[in-house]
Formats: sequence, structure tokens, C-alpha cells
Amino acid sequence: MTEKTLAEYVCETKYNNLPKEPLDIIKSVVLTILGATIAGATSEGCDVVINQIKDWGGEEEATILIYGGKVPAHNAVLANSTMARALDICDSMNPGVHIGSSSVPTALATAELVGGCSGKDFLAALVLGTEVAARINAVSDYDGFDPTGVCAIFATTAIAGRILHLDLQQMSNALALAFNKSGGSFQSHIDGSLAVRVNQGFVSHGGIMCAQLARRGITGPKNFLEGVYGYFHLYAKDKYNTEAVVTKLGDRFEMTKTIFKNYPSCGGTLACTDAVLQLVREKGLVPEDVARIDIKVTPYIYKLVGHEFQVGDNPMVNAQFNIQYCVANALLRKGSKLHHFTESYVRDPKIIEVVKKIHVTSDPDLDLGKPELLLKTDMKVTTTRGDVYQKTVDTPSGSPGNPPTREEIIEHFRDYASYGGKLLPQGNIDKLVPLVSRLEEIEDVRNLIPLLISQY
Repeated sequence: MTEKTLAEYVCETKYNNLPKEPLDIIKSVVLTILGATIAGATSEGCDVVINQIKDWGGEEEATILIYGGKVPAHNAVLANSTMARALDICDSMNPGVHIGSSSVPTALATAELVGGCSGKDFLAALVLGTEVAARINAVSDYDGFDPTGVCAIFATTAIAGRILHLDLQQMSNALALAFNKSGGSFQSHIDGSLAVRVNQGFVSHGGIMCAQLARRGITGPKNFLEGVYGYFHLYAKDKYNTEAVVTKLGDRFEMTKTIFKNYPSCGGTLACTDAVLQLVREKGLVPEDVARIDIKVTPYIYKLVGHEFQVGDNPMVNAQFNIQYCVANALLRKGSKLHHFTESYVRDPKIIEVVKKIHVTSDPDLDLGKPELLLKTDMKVTTTRGDVYQKTVDTPSGSPGNPPTREEIIEHFRDYASYGGKLLPQGNIDKLVPLVSRLEEIEDVRNLIPLLISQY
């Protein structure tokens, strides 16, 4: 049975049986998420979530990163994952699932909960949980459901369950309970709401709860994938692709399709940003020379980020999830950096004038039915002189096939850690990089946590 096979994989796979590639990817995810958490800590809504969590009180089980203080583990990850996702600079995977912003905080908090966890056990839990979610994600057909809310909870549940040492029956029930907690809609992204950030926290919060409840004997539906009202029916439109979920577990890793973003915006905007920046470099484009930019994207991406740009209640979220803004920003500022998405930059009248020149349309034939081309974009720039420049980007930089180097991952981490002022001492930042690179040698990953608490 598919469900049992997944549970066995999480419970029984040893660290020494994991190949180097997925372990290296997870180390990059860990460093990326730690940087994203530092950068996002002071973003809108994070302090509100943290203050509410502190008002709830409860057992001092796990640390609220950056801010300090301990709360129940499931509430600590609600805060920490909200911060990690706040600036949308975390890892992702087509068609839009964000796993790392929940998986890493969940693993750290659960390590605290159980009184310690070796680096090898920490890495193994992250790889196994991420792979389970990645395989389920690969067969999903979300159609407006948020992939993160629906699917990433299988990762957090598996990770928490692994570190809690659940047995096979308990792990099966934990994953089944995770199915019942799945949920979320892309409407949060389109409307520019802070729910995008908080939903990432819900994924981590729910994962720890599912693992803890299963450990105490709460059961879930045995056929949560293949049942008549199981996952394949609800989120895969009755495509019962069990082979894709369980074939070659341990040999083939779906998580190698992880995307590390070069820009602080939705994955659906990355290829468009790449395209315009390439034209800026190659043709010396400046906004004054551009009469019109026509952009074609796949229908999935158009629905998510192809709408007309408007500044709403949360300007940063509005900008992060909009192609027009991201392209206008890259053209005007010759780059795409975190500070370009702060409110003063988003409301700059100059950017609004450039936005008016950008027209986004949906092209059903663009991806040729290939999932790896989901983010593909075709761009045509018409200049005021009548010149026409065209650029096609099949997959954005940072994607599989064009992955970042270790040096680029470290550079991004340092950029994130310095964003918004010095929340952490430089010495802490300098120590985190080598510690993450040799996580397998660390006796207790809780040693990372004091380095992630602000001293200012």
C-alpha cells in the first residue's frame, strides 16, 4: 500500500543510506532558510504573530528565533516559519510548494522538544520529509489550492515524527492526520494578504501537532492517498499515480528539483525577471527607450502573478506576486533586490509609469505539457525607435539544470542576514556558514540556536 510504503521509508531509512546530492541540497536549504528567517524577522505581521504566541503562553519547549524566549514547540514554529517565508526568498519547487521555510524550523523546534538531535539525524529527517512531500507534490493538480498548505505539511509531519522516533504505525497515522490538515488557497497571494506568510506557519504548526497526536494514539484514515476521498481524488483529480509516489524510493530523489531563488519574489516571476535583466545587459535597455513589453506565460502562472498590478494594503506582497512590478523593477533598477520590494520603492511613481508599458498574456501552448516548463516565459520588447528584441527563458536561474553554486548560496545567506539592519552580531553570521556546511559532524543541532538570537 502506498501510504505504508511512505511511512516505512521515513521510519527505516538510515542516514548512511542517503546519497550525497540530496544531503547537499538540504544543507543549502538550511542555510537559505536561516538567512530568510533573519531577513524576515522584522517584516510586517511577524511581530503580531509573535506577540500573540507569547500571550498564549504554555510550556517552554522551543525557541522563537531572533526574538528569543521559549513557547510550546508547535507555536514556536508558527512564528519561525512565518518569519522564514515573509520575504519570499526561500526555496521552492514547481508548481509553487515552499517546503524549506517549514521543514527547517520544524526540525529545529522538534530537536529542542526531544532534548537534542545529532546533525546526522537532523539531516536525515529533513531529506526524508522533503522527499515525501516532493513526491506527493509531483502528482498533484492543485487548481488554485496553495501547494504549500496542501503538501508541505507532509514534510513537516514526517520530519517531526522522525525526530520524535515514531514507530511505523504512529508515522502512518501522523501522515494521515497531515492529510486532514491540508489546505490553503492561492487567493491569499493574488489579494496580497499576509496570510501567505502565516500559512507557512500553519504548515509547521500542524506538522508537529499531527506527529504528537499520532504518538499518543490518535489515528488517521489508512487510505489517505488512495481512498475514494483521499489525496489522489481531492488534490490530483483522480490520477492514481502510485508508482510516481513510491517507485525507486531511496534511489531517485524528486527533491533534486528544488529551486533556489535569485530574486526575492514569487517563483512565477523569476523567468520574466531573468529575461528582462538579460536584455538590459545585452542591449543596454533603459525605461525611456521602451515603448512596450509583451510577456507570455503559462496559464497557471498567469492566474497567480499575471494580473494587473495594484498597490493594496500590503505593498510588498502585492509586488512580490506580480509580473508587471517585477519586470518594471528589474528594468528601472537593473536588478531585483530585497529593498526593491519595500513600500517606498513599490510606491515610487517612476515604477508605476514603467508598469503601464508591460502587458502579460496567457499562452496555453507555452509549456508543451511539460511540468519542467511551467515557469517558461516569452518576452518581446518594442523600443521607441521601432527595434524589437525577443527573449525566451525556459527555466529561471537557480532551477535544476542551472543550480546556484555553493558560493552563491553563501552570498545570498550573507545578503539576507544583513538586510534590515544588524539583528545578529557578525560573529554569529560567520559561525553559521561553516556549521551548516558540516552539519553531519555536529553532536547536537541545538548548538545553532544561540547563534540565531538577537543581542540588540
